[in-house]
Amino acid sequence: MPAQYTRRQLFQQGAAALGALAASRVFAESAGAKPETGAPSLPVAIQRCASYEPAVVRSHLQQALDLIGGIQPLVSEKTVAIKMNLTGGPNWQLGGLPAHRTYHVHPQFVAAACALLQEAGARRIVLLESGYDQRSLETVMAAGGWDIEMINRAGGGRVTWEDTRNRGSWPSYSRLRVPWGGYVYSGFELNSWYEKADVFVSLAKLKDHANAGVTLCVKNLFGIAPTSLYGDNYDSAGKPAANEESVTARGDTFHKGTRMPPDGLLPELDPSSSRHWGHRVPRITADLFGVRPPDLCLIDGVETNRGGEGPWIQGVQPLQPQLLLAGRNGVCTDAIGSAVMGYDPTADHGQFPFMGDNHLKLLAEKQVGTHVVGQIEVRGLSLKDALYPFNPKRLKVGEPLFG
Repeated sequence: MPAQYTRRQLFQQGAAALGALAASRVFAESAGAKPETGAPSLPVAIQRCASYEPAVVRSHLQQALDLIGGIQPLVSEKTVAIKMNLTGGPNWQLGGLPAHRTYHVHPQFVAAACALLQEAGARRIVLLESGYDQRSLETVMAAGGWDIEMINRAGGGRVTWEDTRNRGSWPSYSRLRVPWGGYVYSGFELNSWYEKADVFVSLAKLKDHANAGVTLCVKNLFGIAPTSLYGDNYDSAGKPAANEESVTARGDTFHKGTRMPPDGLLPELDPSSSRHWGHRVPRITADLFGVRPPDLCLIDGVETNRGGEGPWIQGVQPLQPQLLLAGRNGVCTDAIGSAVMGYDPTADHGQFPFMGDNHLKLLAEKQVGTHVVGQIEVRGLSLKDALYPFNPKRLKVGEPLFG
């Protein structure tokens, strides 16, 4: 009896076939790309992870960490800060699914990370994100369906939470400088956890981004800039102003460049430079990554979405790649993550999937890490077996990211 296929199954099989063809070219092109002089390469681990069942995700995350050398030497007796990707808050749904099933890192992934960190001897674990709510971070996420006590227990009672939209529990901000001088800014004022923590982790989601092309461990750090200083805050005279109670976005300051930082903060290096988001967003992303590169990068790709960073982007769709990734260098980790998605991480500025400039290329040029797939050792699941094409239809430059 002939097999019966649903329309969805036919689409998925066709997408996979097209994606495999595209990816074979992606990997070949990237492997043959000219290396950026001096850009370091560290291995990246990929694991198949079929679900968020606690024992399953914890086991596969442990295997991924073991494959890159383990974390005990890195975190033992240290304070570990984790920047989670919780962009947009938890109140949206995507395809009828909650945020943590699509565009946010999943609480069980967070819990697994906390459990493994405390087992490796971490003295303290601080969960961080810059939110858009004056309530505490854990209160907001609990209202969005997270089991906060479950995460705290997983971390052995060593977990604390802080919203880094302002200075939070610290008496002042920390000024951190971009080591190469910066593309747009020479440095930023940040919540002091980003300076004071001994170890910094970027806990990202495997997904597209409407501006940046991909948002993985590098783009996750766009959210470390406090909205109290870089948000769209103005005084009564219309002058940029700091506001510790702010819950605004950073659109005017970062995306559009129509607002300068308040007096006393490091100014833009060149206020006459392009105001186009395709120029600014990748460069500010690179600058923010540069001031505090993560010591460990973890990517949740068990469930996610394609077409953009969240449900406010038209045409986004839920996906289930059933993958997780781990690495020690953010550029290398994101290069492999991009390749898994069927993209070429060495694509030139303005080339698909990078609708603007390629932030991975910008960082590779500053020797932060290589973005050339052929120069990065992949451990665990092979790229061929991990391939999950997010957009098998190759678009022309200038077309929307999806749809």
